[in-house]
Amino acid sequence: MIRPLKKITTSLAALGVASLVLTGCGAGDPNAAGAAGSSDKQLTVGVSVYDMSSFVTQGKEGIDAYAAANDVKILWNSANLDVNTQATQVDQFVNQGVDAILVNPVQAGSLQPQVAAAKEAGIPFVDVNASLKNDALDGSVQPDDVAAGAQEAQMMMDKLGGKGNVVILQGPLGGSGEIDRGAGIDSVLAKYPDVKVLAKDTANWKRDEAVNKMKNWISAFGDDIDGVISQNDDMGLGALQALKEAGIKGVPIVGIDGIEDGLKAVKQGDFIGTSLQHGTVEMAAGLAVAVKLAKGEEVNAKPVYIMPAITKENVDGAMKNVVTERESFLKALPELISENLKTGNVAYEGLPGQIK
Repeated sequence: MIRPLKKITTSLAALGVASLVLTGCGAGDPNAAGAAGSSDKQLTVGVSVYDMSSFVTQGKEGIDAYAAANDVKILWNSANLDVNTQATQVDQFVNQGVDAILVNPVQAGSLQPQVAAAKEAGIPFVDVNASLKNDALDGSVQPDDVAAGAQEAQMMMDKLGGKGNVVILQGPLGGSGEIDRGAGIDSVLAKYPDVKVLAKDTANWKRDEAVNKMKNWISAFGDDIDGVISQNDDMGLGALQALKEAGIKGVPIVGIDGIEDGLKAVKQGDFIGTSLQHGTVEMAAGLAVAVKLAKGEEVNAKPVYIMPAITKENVDGAMKNVVTERESFLKALPELISENLKTGNVAYEGLPGQIK
């Protein structure tokens, strides 16, 4: 790919600092895949994620596996849910002259100056998992969060028979996941006038925050709570913990993401279901798109990740890839990601009922 002179100059300047480990808000992880060894053809991709949630931790394994198989150096950063921290991290990537930037953003609509600076420098910029809502991006690998929100809300309505009181745990307010999953939930609840939302509030995707939030709601509403709709599994697990500590049984909970503990909760009957957003697959797909753009290769730069519904009936298939046969899944992941980019189904991982 032909790049502007500015990008080439910046890249040459970055060679003198390529081996440095950044600290604080712009920390490149020296243990990330591809950090050891280098060659003239090795690409460097700067990655900034909103936080090290269970989903992102899972996603890092996918990124590292794909990077190792494709000789890509990863500079890994967590913004700890701070927009300014993430902006600083991306600024540093641009100044270093990385070959591509991959961001799992803290907030939709943020990083506009950073996206513009990357474009001026000729650095492909891709968002993954959560959207920056920026038309200037070179690529975007996003879940259909509206569909996932609608899917989990419908699971709850089916369980409650379309009647009862629910509480809703939201992601970080203003993030695309919270906005879009919330829109999907609302679209379904609007069809059920006999369902009342007692409360909804953010727990920032975090299990511990959800424990405290749910305890407050139990104190306020007690036995009036008939169901918990959580915009991710971690918060749903926090709600489950709070209910158990209060001695309350039988309140249905539904989540999204299909992390290991979420799948176990489905298998054990503590969750009525979840939607599998396999971070390992989705975030590796984001890296693959960024790498192909950096190489100037043809690729669908904006594939959509469609989450399959997971219930007790099909949870064992998901458990194999996420938990019980994890090592073999990661080994096969780079080839799977490459094939998925060709077919366009970036969520495919061979689960029962999935169409390649």
